[in-house]
Amino acid sequence: MRKAGHLLIVALLAVMLAACGQGKSDNAGTGNGSTSNGAAGSTAEQPAGNSGETSDGSEKTYRIAISQIVEHPSLDATREGFLAALKDAGIEEGVNLKVDYNNAQGDQTNNLSIAQKIATDQNDLVLAIATPSAQAVVENVKDTPVLFAAVTDPLDAGLVSNLEAPGGNVTGASDTNPLATQQIMDFIAEHFPNVKNVGIVINTGEPNAVVMADNAEQQLAKHGMNLVRAAVTNTSEVQQAAESLVGRVDALFITLDNTVVSGVESIIQVANDHDIPFFSSDRDTVEAGAFMTVGFKYYDHGYQAGLMAVDILKNGKNPAEMPVTFPDKIDVILNLKAAQEQGIEVTDAMLAAVSDPENNIIE
Repeated sequence: MRKAGHLLIVALLAVMLAACGQGKSDNAGTGNGSTSNGAAGSTAEQPAGNSGETSDGSEKTYRIAISQIVEHPSLDATREGFLAALKDAGIEEGVNLKVDYNNAQGDQTNNLSIAQKIATDQNDLVLAIATPSAQAVVENVKDTPVLFAAVTDPLDAGLVSNLEAPGGNVTGASDTNPLATQQIMDFIAEHFPNVKNVGIVINTGEPNAVVMADNAEQQLAKHGMNLVRAAVTNTSEVQQAAESLVGRVDALFITLDNTVVSGVESIIQVANDHDIPFFSSDRDTVEAGAFMTVGFKYYDHGYQAGLMAVDILKNGKNPAEMPVTFPDKIDVILNLKAAQEQGIEVTDAMLAAVSDPENNIIE
């Protein structure tokens, strides 16, 4: 019996040692808790509370996917401002942030494919820049916090159902102040009394462009003026559409229309060649050669969205409870060189409309 007892003890010790060895082998196989493609593979990669640390005390590496409909200065500046806000909060690309940047190059098929790809990846947050990108992402990404930026009307676009309490996993920053378009039309009516017809190049397939054009038309009607539309379906048609308005309109205007803004150089050329005052809806287009807008810097707009991302990633905020934000500082912006090119006599009254001349009068 004693010999049998010793044999039993030896057998139990062997089983225990084998179990310990197996545990060490499993841990070595998972490494730092990530799968081979870098996606989170264990609880060791998840944040411990809101400290920005993993459960083992190491610093968390964040993963953000960005979907952008097309490259142009306003949207690029939005992305740059977004990443700058994260960096200022200690979330820096190449240090503790991995960014999956995707650009659809204005193609709706690419746009949908990008959203579907992002939906299958493991990200801490998704940023969608511009309305078409936001619509595709919101349709496909259901389990990850989603922020949108450079979106004109989040309600009309179907991104959220309530601006104050969006619900679900989506919120973001709208790039329009409802008063901006009204102020542009009022400026035209006050300072350009000979303008009766305002031409607009527009892609009617962009909901944000349609909403702003309808608003402009309503505001112009109050002053007895008309909006004349020249429709396009892609950027290559912008120049021809702008030229079709020559002789039919007294001024040109564009909205935050991604298709049109991508080809805005051709509109500037038409305006300069024919001395037609050109009004836009964003500062970057004025800097490029339009005469006037009521707006803001898109870098600041992106930074605003970036601060929302910091609240989600580091402070544990729930997108469902975060109100959609809007630009809170807008001003008249004038390009004096563009005025010369377009045969505009800049009056003291026009200059007086600019609240911050140092930053918003471009020479």
